[in-house]
Amino acid sequence: MNTEQYAALLPEITAVNQPFWDGCAAGELRLQACGQCGRHRFPDSPVCPRCLSARFSWEPVSGEGTLWSWLRMHQRYFPAFADEVPYLVAYVRLAEGPFMISSLAEEPAELSPDLPVRAVFVPSPSGRVICKFRVTA
Repeated sequence: MNTEQYAALLPEITAVNQPFWDGCAAGELRLQACGQCGRHRFPDSPVCPRCLSARFSWEPVSGEGTLWSWLRMHQRYFPAFADEVPYLVAYVRLAEGPFMISSLAEEPAELSPDLPVRAVFVPSPSGRVICKFRVTA
């Protein structure tokens, strides 16, 4: 796998999302929480989608959720993932409410909606620690 190509696919680290990536490096899932209504959100945004408040903080969350949906990528759209085809893209609903697109660290023998999952943190080929999910049932 070409680590430069892989790194180019990762989101840019900015002053706003740095706490998320610092949390990943520390083995902790962190989300923005609205300073007005308390709603957690992902991805990060400058205002709360519920109340439009610009006040927020980054908070550690449980990392627990459920597999809401998934798809298996058979087509090689990105050269960085050529060695991983086919791979699974997971759509996870976090216990705190937001949805997160990621992948499963280990694919179980059988997939079904509402499988309980938990965040795990693994180094990517580029060296950055990323959040994936592991089935807990």
